[in-house]
Amino acid sequence: MSLDRLRADGFDIEFRNHALAILSQDFPGPVAELTEVLAEIAIPDVELVRGGGGEAKATQRLRKSLSDLGWRKHSFRIRKIVDDYEKPSLTHEIDHVRYTPNGAIALEIEWNNKDPFFDRDLENFQRLHSESAISVGIVVTRGASLHDSFREIFKNCGTMYQIKSFEDLDRHFDLDPTRRQREQIEKDLEAGKDFVDAWAHRFTADKFGQATTHWNKLQERIARGVGNPCPLLLIGLPSSVVISAGME
Repeated sequence: MSLDRLRADGFDIEFRNHALAILSQDFPGPVAELTEVLAEIAIPDVELVRGGGGEAKATQRLRKSLSDLGWRKHSFRIRKIVDDYEKPSLTHEIDHVRYTPNGAIALEIEWNNKDPFFDRDLENFQRLHSESAISVGIVVTRGASLHDSFREIFKNCGTMYQIKSFEDLDRHFDLDPTRRQREQIEKDLEAGKDFVDAWAHRFTADKFGQATTHWNKLQERIARGVGNPCPLLLIGLPSSVVISAGME
């Protein structure tokens, strides 16, 4: 299966509830499309640092690539009538749905939301599968190696840009740490850390902390059975998708 290519490249890949058999038999084309898109992901380290408001640029690029291949946003509306009485309808909006003659696949990207978003996604997949609206649900998130590498990524990026002060952060990355962040960084400096190490530690904890969407948090939901019995494909992006952009 084409997803083996991603696993060889360090992606976390997990199938649940016979998703492998279903995707292999009924959806080889969409799986190949998804593999090609994910294999091309490259996120400059400085882009992660600068961030900014709204959705991350890497997520925007991924969404556009999927949409161009027919994986488009869709709102499912479920209406039920019991004894001529129509119950309130339910609407489930999914960011990417790929329709084929054999059925539909639903996909959600969780790059850096609060981790309860996993519950929402998996419960939506469960409901839609129970109504035969989708055959498989897919979640793409930060993999274990990527989540564990952020501090080193930011430290290396800060070292390359010779970040040695709050003024350097503002000049190179347009970052203005909060008062709390400044105080914590200053405490680390007093304890003997150099500036870039103190900043990378605080920046990682605040922006990509344990309570955000990443592989381990997704695994916690799966272990509790959230989303069952919907067939699921879980994909975690590896640290290798982050590249050094070099000095601009």
